[in-house]
Amino acid sequence: MIIAWFENLDPILQALLATCFTWLLTAVGASVVFFFRSINHRVLNGMLGFAAGVMIAASFWSLLAPAIEMAEESTLPGWIPATIGFLLGGGFLWMVDKILPHLHIGYPLEEAEGIKTHWQRSILLVLAITLHNFPEGLAVGVAFGALNAGLPTASLAGAVALALGIGIQNFPEGAAVSIPLRREGFSRFKSFLYGQASGMVEPIAGVLGAAAVILVRPLLPYALAFAAGAMIYVVVEELIPESQLDKDTHTATFGAMLGFAVMMMLDVALG
Repeated sequence: MIIAWFENLDPILQALLATCFTWLLTAVGASVVFFFRSINHRVLNGMLGFAAGVMIAASFWSLLAPAIEMAEESTLPGWIPATIGFLLGGGFLWMVDKILPHLHIGYPLEEAEGIKTHWQRSILLVLAITLHNFPEGLAVGVAFGALNAGLPTASLAGAVALALGIGIQNFPEGAAVSIPLRREGFSRFKSFLYGQASGMVEPIAGVLGAAAVILVRPLLPYALAFAAGAMIYVVVEELIPESQLDKDTHTATFGAMLGFAVMMMLDVALG
């Protein structure tokens, strides 16, 4: 009954609900701080690797492959929208990365990136996670917006699988923000608030992505590839380096492989 109700909703509302779900799992992950003051570095490395694996798999199975198939239904070769959108997505995140003040987990304050500010370390850490939550929300929104086009390559099950995969990897991301903040002396409640706040951008990005592809139908293949490019940029620029700061490459690698396998399984089984 719930599934039938969800199927009949407007795609933009579906995107909003789906990204609220991914935000919720970020909050659930951040709530771990109420039970633990610190987190084992090996566990954190595995979590970050897992998130990287999910995002890599989602980039291809849920975004690039459908983008190519949709483009091939038009007069353009499938690789043109996929390549252009993919590079634009990476380029957009690169520009934001250069402008938005942020600090990656595990790095000293003097290595903060973006425009120089005197903001607190906690704010910069949250902004770093928020930066790579935006393409995740965008990806989910575009996937649900694609349903409005009525194309055989776009399915509700596939969009739900993507939201579920992104939500699963948001759990360790929430913990990866809140627990380090607790270790730095913040109260449990404040650490939780900052941790869950990093996921607030996903519903915003989800609604924007869904609305964009519904209003401008020809943008759909480019939008799917754009979200994929943005996510791959985050993986290579942030998640993989952060997961290997302690030179514990095996744990990070196994986490990435497990994350890739889980996302691939979800997309193929449900999509």
